Amino acid sequence: MSAVKIVTDSTADVPKRVKEQYGIEVVPLKVIFGDEDFLDGVTITNSQFYDRLTSSAALPTTSQPSPIEFTEMYERMNKQYADSPIISVHLSSALSGTYQSALLGSTLMEESGDITVIDSKSASYGIGMLAVKAAEMAAVGASKADIIAKLEFMIEDSRVYFLVDTLEYLQKGGRIGKAAALLGSILNIKPILTIDKDGEVSAIDKVRGTKKAMQRMIDLLKQDFGSDPVDMTIGWTQKKELALELGVLAQGQLNIRSIGQTEIGAVIGTHAGPGAAALFITRV
Repeated sequence: MSAVKIVTDSTADVPKRVKEQYGIEVVPLKVIFGDEDFLDGVTITNSQFYDRLTSSAALPTTSQPSPIEFTEMYERMNKQYADSPIISVHLSSALSGTYQSALLGSTLMEESGDITVIDSKSASYGIGMLAVKAAEMAAVGASKADIIAKLEFMIEDSRVYFLVDTLEYLQKGGRIGKAAALLGSILNIKPILTIDKDGEVSAIDKVRGTKKAMQRMIDLLKQDFGSDPVDMTIGWTQKKELALELGVLAQGQLNIRSIGQTEIGAVIGTHAGPGAAALFITRV
């Protein structure tokens, strides 16, 4: 049996270097500003996205790839990598129809292939962690069954926390009211967001002041993982200074085996706005 091949979508925020290193295939979502459509990471970069986001009165929307776009990807890979199983891991089904499109796309192929579609129940590098781990395992000859078992464990065991710099985008997206956003801004309230077990974006806490909010994120992770060794990736939306500071704080209090970095793209960026910082953690 040939090596397992990995597919994900553009919301996974896997750095280009890593995608190229492991041959991870990516199907882009669409980002929509008014009547303009862009292919995420293809016809609009993260930098261009945040420039538009900060100057737009209304939030953009995203649209999942069509099933036929997945079918075309899987059929091309079947021809290119004959006999290779495919694991396709995607944005939480609670946030997008991408997973369902991939699942349907896998059934529409002219010649059936060995394709397993996985709901990450996460977003941004919460998906990326899964795709990269799958690709790392595939590169050393792990079986499809072993890779899937590892991903299922990671889905249950990993944690994602985001520290939001401004309440403006949560308010624009209808997640908090205008009055709450105004009061929160006056009081310097910093929401901490997570991806819950159902794959939804939710506010896990609200803390007054950035320093206290950063420490609260670390405290949550200490509750989750204790002294167990973990792999950590720090992420940011547009501005990385806060994320780097958060990473240093985490390194001093958690048992971190490895640390990576990534810029967060459109899906989480739309809700969090520029200046947000995130920690993506999985047990080793």
